Amino acid sequence: MGIDVSDHLEAHPVSARVPLLAEPTRDPNWVIVDEGFTLTREHEVESLFSVGNGHSGTRGSLAEGSPMSTPATVVAGVYDAQPGTVASLVTIPDWTHLSITIDGHTLRMDRGHSLEHRRILDFRQGLHWREWRYQDADGRITRIRFCRLASLADRNLLVQCVWITPENYDGQIVADAHLIGLATQIVNNRTKVAVAVADRIVGPDAEEIGASELMDGRRGFQVTAGQTYRIDRVAALYTSRETDRPDEKARRHSSEALRNLENVVERHCQAWLTKWREADLQIKGDRFAQQAMRFAFYHLMSSANPQDEFVSIGARGLTGHGYRGHVFWDTEIYMLPFFLLCEPAAARALVMYRYHTLPAARAKAARNGYQGALYPWESVDGEEATPPYAIAPDGEVVRILTGEQEQHISADVGYAVWNYWWSTGDDSFLLSAGLEILIETARFWASRVAREEDGLYHIRGVIGPDEYHVAVDDNAYTNGMAQWNLETAAELTALVAEQWPESWQALRYRLGFEDEERERWTQIARDMYTGFDEKTGLFEQFRGYFKLEDIDLTPYESRAAPMDILLGRERIAQSQVLKQPDVLMLIYLLWDRFPEDVRRVNFEYYEPRCDHGSSLSPAIHALLAARLGKMQLAEQYFRQSAEIDLANNMGNAAAGVHVGALGGLWQAVVFGFAGLNLSQNDPTYDPKLPASWQRLSMRFHHRGRWHDVTLSNSGDPINTAVSAS
Repeated sequence: MGIDVSDHLEAHPVSARVPLLAEPTRDPNWVIVDEGFTLTREHEVESLFSVGNGHSGTRGSLAEGSPMSTPATVVAGVYDAQPGTVASLVTIPDWTHLSITIDGHTLRMDRGHSLEHRRILDFRQGLHWREWRYQDADGRITRIRFCRLASLADRNLLVQCVWITPENYDGQIVADAHLIGLATQIVNNRTKVAVAVADRIVGPDAEEIGASELMDGRRGFQVTAGQTYRIDRVAALYTSRETDRPDEKARRHSSEALRNLENVVERHCQAWLTKWREADLQIKGDRFAQQAMRFAFYHLMSSANPQDEFVSIGARGLTGHGYRGHVFWDTEIYMLPFFLLCEPAAARALVMYRYHTLPAARAKAARNGYQGALYPWESVDGEEATPPYAIAPDGEVVRILTGEQEQHISADVGYAVWNYWWSTGDDSFLLSAGLEILIETARFWASRVAREEDGLYHIRGVIGPDEYHVAVDDNAYTNGMAQWNLETAAELTALVAEQWPESWQALRYRLGFEDEERERWTQIARDMYTGFDEKTGLFEQFRGYFKLEDIDLTPYESRAAPMDILLGRERIAQSQVLKQPDVLMLIYLLWDRFPEDVRRVNFEYYEPRCDHGSSLSPAIHALLAARLGKMQLAEQYFRQSAEIDLANNMGNAAAGVHVGALGGLWQAVVFGFAGLNLSQNDPTYDPKLPASWQRLSMRFHHRGRWHDVTLSNSGDPINTAVSAS
């Protein structure tokens, strides 16, 4: 049982007379396989085997259902909330449901006898396959194959094809699909969602066959032993955000797509193949690492929609309801670098989401007595969506302060804006949107700091990336990123004023900007308290951190739960145990600002004190360990990060794939093991490959050019071959 990385995947072809449309990729480097069936793992498997295209996502649930199935299709940007609750992604009517009954006996995984069962997630073609061979109590054997996709070529379309082969009997099969035709729902009294399903039954001669209409939408048809029949279902999904008449559009589109289904599937597969040709990352010598990287690529690409800049990517993408589908800093800091290098159009859409929600960020700052823009810690439509309370595992009601205190999000958004502009050279974005965000986030920090008796500027009462410690003063990450935000806004306003004076004058007038602001930002940044000790080279994570209890985590290495659960939140809050990189995150993002000895001494201090209570943590530790040449540790953290979903090592994959962690995993390979540095106009490399990796090849986009690099682990130093086009 479980996810398999086998050398061989046995093919089970169905009748050649029924067009297959596509075949599963059999190369194990391009798939993950779940063999057998374990009811208690079903929610986890549903997450991993999801299909998506950035517009919608469908979990990899069994079509016929099971006691543990949670089928769900969600639409990016469509949320709803009951009075007194926090908004969550809406589940639309289940277009995938299809149960098969043979002479009164319904086929289910939790009943009867499954002779074979496997699910295959085909990264290369963007397909979810399921192969099932079932024997009922009367000895009748039925082979069924399912194929499901969310079209990457036509993002409003979802497809499911089911092949049915009665191996040793003739009889009647009844197909029961809960949703046939059109279903609509109104969300939040303003958004209409319409899903229309068109379907057909295709016989062994590849011609559509008639079926007897039974009660409740069920349809029956006669089958002959050894012959294969196919049920095609095409769902078209539209919202009133896209069209005034989503119901009519969905109904018409589903019917047209069904008539041209072979073309729909082919275009989808070709769209995925194009993505892989443009930006695949290939690892020779470590199949698990290769599989993990393609799993990450697949789910990241499945989460983004370059055609819609009014939505972003939640922490679990479109694969589940974890964190209610809310948008966090995960998107800007962990996911965006992947899109910058692999899908720049999607990266632009993501940063434009923050521009479109800038008015809400301004309003939040004003409500809290500040100037500029304070972005929400959890976002749906730009308003703060962090729930005020949560229920702890022990049943205690816990006040959630992140929405009030985790204000580094504004600097994170500013960093993402700069990162996009620097990586793409998209000056039009900088002039039309990006600089405005940087100005408003700088204004926030200028109003947030307070100059104290020591002559330095301080930021009190915040939460850094390490959420075990709340209401702290002078968090190193927050202060450091605020300092960067102020400096960068000052530099870029001066740059734009010089190079694009007309655009600058228009923006300056609209925002009421005066040169004195730039001078004040520079002064605040220069006099910002950083917590850096020149004698030790250490940054103190926050004021008083070094005085807290120093708990040795070595005895807890085999723990199955975070330390705040094992020792209690109160004790951990009074200790140096941290949830995820904080000082180390600052060092990573602003790498070129720190000398080698400072990077190293801080890593060696903070790494042993981190319990990795966040899924975002191991990947950054892998990246930094690789850069510092600590290869055994880097490989350990790389595998720990990869197994968050592939082995469910945090026990919460049921709520959806950890898309932010997957972005971090990709960064660990590209910016860690490959040593890619983009701080100059041309990429540079300082590779440190794991010993088992014979070769690492990757392709990425930077400043208008595609770059190809191959790193060969055949000598010392590692051989680097680079080309650009």
